[in-house]
Amino acid sequence: MDFYAFPPIAAVIDGAYTLLMGLAGFLEPLLGGAAAAASVVLVTLVVRAALISVGVALAKGEQTRTRIAPKLQELQRKHANNPERLQRELRALYAEEGTSPFAGCLPMLVQAPVVGIIYALFILPVVNGHPNLLLDQTLLGVPLGHSLVGTIAAGVPQPLDLLVFAGLVVAIAAVGFLTLRAARPGGPLAVPRPAASTAPAPGAPAMPDLSKALLPLHFLTAGIAMFVPLAAGLYLLTTVAWTLVQRLVLRRRYPLG
Repeated sequence: MDFYAFPPIAAVIDGAYTLLMGLAGFLEPLLGGAAAAASVVLVTLVVRAALISVGVALAKGEQTRTRIAPKLQELQRKHANNPERLQRELRALYAEEGTSPFAGCLPMLVQAPVVGIIYALFILPVVNGHPNLLLDQTLLGVPLGHSLVGTIAAGVPQPLDLLVFAGLVVAIAAVGFLTLRAARPGGPLAVPRPAASTAPAPGAPAMPDLSKALLPLHFLTAGIAMFVPLAAGLYLLTTVAWTLVQRLVLRRRYPLG
């Protein structure tokens, strides 16, 4: 079953599509042929801004995990031979701190449907039974519905096509590089190391470090951008750039150490 063909979801996507095309029409007198591409970027920024509260929740959760890490290690050391007692003490600690081992997962799940619906606008050739005319629009002469891999597979690509796609992929990779650089020890996104490392005791739930695990995805995103339509690539670039800036701002507001 096509998830996006499910009537309620198709209707929501169609509504978002109508707003997006309306924005493109509004911008056309100002930006000409770049109006559709600009609308993709603007809609992505609006969606990311609406999800700022999710980013704040993740930042607070990361701050909490870092703050209670020494207490977790002490409990794991103290009750390493008593898993049942350890579980009780861990539950009490999480309750006292108002968190849980999976506190960072819920915000990620909350934003997933919104991000999925918006992303669908940039990849679906048909929206709720009618053609997705956004993908027929162009950026510097390159259709928003074309992908780098698809263009190469279709024949000899034009130099301008390769230049536009290469610029997009390089830009996404550059954001990934900056994100990883900022996450290095001493960088603004670095995760403080505990004074002493203690292996988790048997049965002790480890608090997942989602932010660290997601960092390499920026480079994976650059690879994905080669296969998806140009409109989706613009969405990906805007998203990773926003994410980097947001993380830098929130880390200053909710420092880890």
